[in-house]
Amino acid sequence: MKINIGIIGGAGYTGGELLRILLNHPNTNIAFVNSKSQAGKPVYATHGDLLGETDLTFADEQDFSKADVLFLCSGHNESKKFLAENAIPENIKIIDLSTDFRDETNGFTYGLPELQKDKIKSANKIANPGCFATSIELALLPLAQAGLLNEDVHISAITGSTGAGQSLSATTHFSWRNNNISIYKAFTHQHLKEINQSIKSLQPDFSKAINFIPYRGNFTRGIMANLYTKFEGSIEQAYQLYQDYYAAHPFTYISDEAEIDLKQVVNTNKCILHLEKHGDNLLISSIIDNLTKGASGQAVQNMNLIFGFDETAGLKLKPVGF
Repeated sequence: MKINIGIIGGAGYTGGELLRILLNHPNTNIAFVNSKSQAGKPVYATHGDLLGETDLTFADEQDFSKADVLFLCSGHNESKKFLAENAIPENIKIIDLSTDFRDETNGFTYGLPELQKDKIKSANKIANPGCFATSIELALLPLAQAGLLNEDVHISAITGSTGAGQSLSATTHFSWRNNNISIYKAFTHQHLKEINQSIKSLQPDFSKAINFIPYRGNFTRGIMANLYTKFEGSIEQAYQLYQDYYAAHPFTYISDEAEIDLKQVVNTNKCILHLEKHGDNLLISSIIDNLTKGASGQAVQNMNLIFGFDETAGLKLKPVGF
């Protein structure tokens, strides 16, 4: 069985990554790729890594009748505008990669498979999680399910430059970002809202602070989040808790190695977690690729669940280790 794909906003980083994955997916055919800024140009002219992979051309218009599922890859607040301006047939599934519907309004389901896989399978509209949110939530979900988040959570996390999107700004320009690092949106990052929402769905009485310090990294892809909170159990109990929680989830791995690093996950849909006990604190390290598990890969994972495909279809991607 093959399904037809429509992509809105295909010229950005998430659109390019989505194309790379779907062009090699065994169950998909790309019906159209929309981009107002690149209309009429070949896809490979914008996404140079797709030269020789596709002859698709960006379109300015779209025929919704040709699609079974529509991926919205435009900027934040653009999805609301697009859906308000266009009548999408009810039979078409929608997967939105912006922040617009992550509060599960307008009939959208929050698309973190490790949190609510069964709900995703029967959903018509998916709000794909944020990249920082994905990394942090996967680090905390087992504790929340066990009702063990009873103290403040402290988080330090760093992301690659692709997390800021393709448009240039003072803090994404190479000459500023290279050989540099900076904090931004300390304690106020927009992903905190969905993180709290997910935690409270498992542990409704959670009322402690999530203290989140995000960093801009001087690399292109990947997120490393390091979290700690009080934990009364042993490290062995912590590992068992996490292994049990993720036993049925194919992309989240618990590593017992001395350390983990971003090259283990870049270019993959994996999340790797590592646990350490320091006094009364449990340290959880979480690594993902912000463009795959943090965006387009997770969107395809959600598509697989909705249409009854193997959850890992098109996503068995090898990291580039060196």
